[in-house]
Amino acid sequence: MKIDIITVVPELLESPFSHSIMKRAQDKGLLQVKTHNLRQWAINQHGQVDDYQYGGGAGMVMLCEPLANAIETLQKDTVYDEIIYVTPDGPQFNQQMANQLSMKENIIIICGHYKGIDQRIRDHFVTREISIGDYVLSGGELAAAVIVDAVGRLLPGVLNDETSALFDSFQDNLLAPPVYTRPASFRGWEVPTPLLSGNPKIVDEWRYEASLRLTELKRPDLMKE
Repeated sequence: MKIDIITVVPELLESPFSHSIMKRAQDKGLLQVKTHNLRQWAINQHGQVDDYQYGGGAGMVMLCEPLANAIETLQKDTVYDEIIYVTPDGPQFNQQMANQLSMKENIIIICGHYKGIDQRIRDHFVTREISIGDYVLSGGELAAAVIVDAVGRLLPGVLNDETSALFDSFQDNLLAPPVYTRPASFRGWEVPTPLLSGNPKIVDEWRYEASLRLTELKRPDLMKE
């Protein structure tokens, strides 16, 4: 999978993709993440990529021309399955969306900044809009990092245990069950007996029932779905 990220502050994305699972995915050649500084396509020698909004009001708006040129430059070498704009007013990102995106080959993510991007880019280039929550960030870079991480870890071969992602929270609209490791007894706090049984059927039944209880307690809205 190839993910190209258009941003005015590429430095914000250096660390998230340089460590742990995302680094391993790239080292294995399973994921390619490349950031592109929008100022490469600035409208003047001062690196301008934004301007005042028509109609007045606080906040600058990212210009059409740099974004259009950036997208079209990338499209010369690659056919993209999705051009994503991360924005607070988009559909909220969830595990099902991550699953869908993990099946794609090539994706562009546009990181907004300032007041946002000119609506004409959204109308004519963007194929999907995504929000990571009902709040506003300074820019789309952190949201882009969240999406890449959630999607990248689902790619076959990225995780050491291929089945691990299948049992994450939200994969079946349930929260993941509690997990335990050694020792079996710590300060008198015991690991649930079924997990020590050695019987996969008993373990699976306990985990499913624990997921139901936990979801009902913490996220009853998921039970309705």
